[in-house]
Amino acid sequence: MPLVNSKEMFEKAYKGGYAIGAFNVNNMEVVQAITEAANELNSPVILQVSAGARKYAKPVYLKKLVEAAVLDTDIPVVLHLDHGADFETCKDCIDSGFTSVMIDASSKPYEENIALTRKVVEYAHDTSKHPYVTVEAELGTLAGVEDDVKVEFGKSSYTDPNQVEDFVKRTGVDSLAIAIGTSHGAYKFTPAQCTRDARGVLVPPPLRFDILEEVSKRLPGFPIVLHGASSVLQEYVEIINAHGGKMPDAVGIPEDQLRKAASMAVCKINIDSDLRLGVTAGIRKHFDEHPDHFDPRQYLTDARNNCREIVKHKIIDVLGSQNKK
Repeated sequence: MPLVNSKEMFEKAYKGGYAIGAFNVNNMEVVQAITEAANELNSPVILQVSAGARKYAKPVYLKKLVEAAVLDTDIPVVLHLDHGADFETCKDCIDSGFTSVMIDASSKPYEENIALTRKVVEYAHDTSKHPYVTVEAELGTLAGVEDDVKVEFGKSSYTDPNQVEDFVKRTGVDSLAIAIGTSHGAYKFTPAQCTRDARGVLVPPPLRFDILEEVSKRLPGFPIVLHGASSVLQEYVEIINAHGGKMPDAVGIPEDQLRKAASMAVCKINIDSDLRLGVTAGIRKHFDEHPDHFDPRQYLTDARNNCREIVKHKIIDVLGSQNKK
């Protein structure tokens, strides 16, 4: 099955009350883990590439890894640019065969966000140059760090529902990422922003479902995206810390809240940090238990296995996209 864009995928997800997992990819093992898990569970999937991934692995390597995964699976796969910073980056990805791009001008003034987003949309939707490419944009800003995207805590902003209709109408964008309390990275909230349960574990503030509900009322049937939606799975944080790591107070978005969002208007949920944790936990544990090993295939197998199990868990228990291909 060739690469697809997200249009039909999101239409089915919205009507079906589930979301598509958008997993960030950086190397072969992670690409294999994601697509093998999705293929086993008959789930559509989005493989997304950030600016940091393009710098680390080079665009041509990532593109060929995804092409290999498509040949090895029988599920709908979208190749998506995550957090495109400018028109030139989006254009380069479109010209090289990406089927979806995100233009992130959320840090700019509202009118500048509209103008830049519209420019990308016009190029992406011009089927005289290439197949139709879907475009995601963002309103509101998320705190945290993800590659080149850095917003200090306290400087994030929730999406204003009063702007969404005007923004979508004037840009022609295909999906919209909104800010309702998610955050980038493995430290999504400071301890001061959280409470602690009886065990002393940090409990983050709840997502702003009132904003999501208002946005969905103003944009009925329109696909919404959540960035910064890793749950920072504590079992992997504990493995990392037990084998020499130092990740105190790492906390993410509770999975029950993400499942609720997926049952509403959210059609795409971005997951990156959880995969990074799985990789690191696998490698740290392997090195600790097998200090004589030096073959990358040995410890990267454990890393890949962790990623595969994480993706399967997300598809079944969070996204609800099993058997939705």
